[in-house]
Amino acid sequence: MWVIVGVAFLCCVGIGVVNSRDGGDDVLPPTSQERGDTVPILQRASASQGICYGWVLQDYYGYTELSVGSNLGDGVAVEENPACPRWAQVVARVAYTSESSESNDFARITVETSDDVSATARLRMQSGLERLGLTEDAFVDEPGWAVTRAAVSLPLLAAEAGVVEPAATPAAATADAPPLPDAGSDLWRDRWGYLLAAVGLLLFTALLFAVGFWQRGRQRREEAERQAQAAARMQNPRVARQAAARDPRRTPEGR
Repeated sequence: MWVIVGVAFLCCVGIGVVNSRDGGDDVLPPTSQERGDTVPILQRASASQGICYGWVLQDYYGYTELSVGSNLGDGVAVEENPACPRWAQVVARVAYTSESSESNDFARITVETSDDVSATARLRMQSGLERLGLTEDAFVDEPGWAVTRAAVSLPLLAAEAGVVEPAATPAAATADAPPLPDAGSDLWRDRWGYLLAAVGLLLFTALLFAVGFWQRGRQRREEAERQAQAAARMQNPRVARQAAARDPRRTPEGR
């Protein structure tokens, strides 16, 4: 009996520990692709503005860092880093409460900077995250995506707060672009149907002319043959007398 009671007690304690806080393991860090896409963007901004940028994602209850990164690379923090005398980072602390708890999930997002940045500038940068849609709900729903998205927004927010100059835009190409191939005339581009119809009519007309010339030549040949035959008959006297006898214009009085 005591064994059964002990096992039941341990099961209850285990269930209580598991359900007391089910948020630590559920705070998903950024994916490898999100981290890989974020670091190059921060590197370009840092090289242009002369300040380091980074991100930190923490479990609110466990105070464990789930993801850290910066322009120096994935897993490299900017705070207290000798390579970053000036720095700014977004720190997100996300908390998931148990289903049995009446408290809601929440997130605390702050912007931390080096000492040379004023508190007013930090507050302006922090309020700018909400203006860009990176609200508390966004961090609760997708903490990994939100923290990396906030990190790449820091260069813009720092420039707006007057901490740094705006990042340099890529220089336009000085070489003349090669000319595009000739696209041809637009006259017949929308009138190709009319062109085909006109060509068809011309071909049909030419065919009619050819048939007409052929038939006219045939009629001339037949007429020439009849005239030749008539001339041959007239040269034969007997045939001529027979033809004269059949001529209705010859009468007995006219002989």
